[in-house]
Amino acid sequence: MDAFSDIAFFALLVKHGSLVAAAQQIGVTPPAVSKRLAAIERRLGVRLLQRSTRRLSLTPEGETYFSEGARVLEELEALERTVSGSRAIPKGLVRVCCTLGFGRRHIAPALSRFTRDYPDVELQLHLTDRPVNLIEQGFDLQLRFGELPDARLTARLLAHNRRLLCASPAYLRRAGEPASPRDLARHACLFIRESDETFGTWHLRSGARAEAVKVRGPLASNDGECVVGWALDGHGILMRSVWEAAPMLRSGRLKPVLADWSLPPADIYAVFPTRSNLSAKTRALVDFLLEAFEPHRQQQDGAW
Repeated sequence: MDAFSDIAFFALLVKHGSLVAAAQQIGVTPPAVSKRLAAIERRLGVRLLQRSTRRLSLTPEGETYFSEGARVLEELEALERTVSGSRAIPKGLVRVCCTLGFGRRHIAPALSRFTRDYPDVELQLHLTDRPVNLIEQGFDLQLRFGELPDARLTARLLAHNRRLLCASPAYLRRAGEPASPRDLARHACLFIRESDETFGTWHLRSGARAEAVKVRGPLASNDGECVVGWALDGHGILMRSVWEAAPMLRSGRLKPVLADWSLPPADIYAVFPTRSNLSAKTRALVDFLLEAFEPHRQQQDGAW
């Protein structure tokens, strides 16, 4: 039983990211947390965490102890639920991470609705434009664009995310409409810089033809709404999700550019560490988000 208690303690420490935060959560002093961590490492004979003044980081042994330990705890909880005949009730802390613009505009409102249905679940939303290591940083769920970077993760498709190029009518009247991808090199192009996406090169395809074009422009931001605003002001050509740009395309405030060419999709996934039993709280949130974004999984190509 001490081993189970140590695993639970270590999981809490990783999720809070610091000795001080974990101590506050447990209601003890930071030295007491440090002493218990040292005792666990001494018992196991390995170092689990690298300590620095700014943050904790998992060693390879610590990463295994955290991910496999979480699986063991969940299997124990599942066993107790089976024996007692009780139904799992979603409760406890769920740490969620997402990119800045998408998280602020779409995920934060969804979490607001979720917490009304599940008042026993505590949510922490972390928005960042930096790459995230889900396991090392102790997140339960990530909303991510594009394919999985790690085989230890599991993903569910949240939304199709077809992208297109567009610009304001005023910009196209002034600068002319590009007739081919290579024409983009002489246009002002606007950039959204998020996570580790390749910056400054746009990849386009039309049938069997594919082109990679180096583009440049006067304005870039890690916030999509800023870049859309610049496009509406006539500063250049923007790459944007169809379902984000749809209202502006329908109203004529933006016009599609190179409509016969397609861009690589950046489908959106709900990503979580691969485990045999997903916790009730995380499963409830994933299911809620899948239902909320169902219309975007039914998106028809070519429509806005």
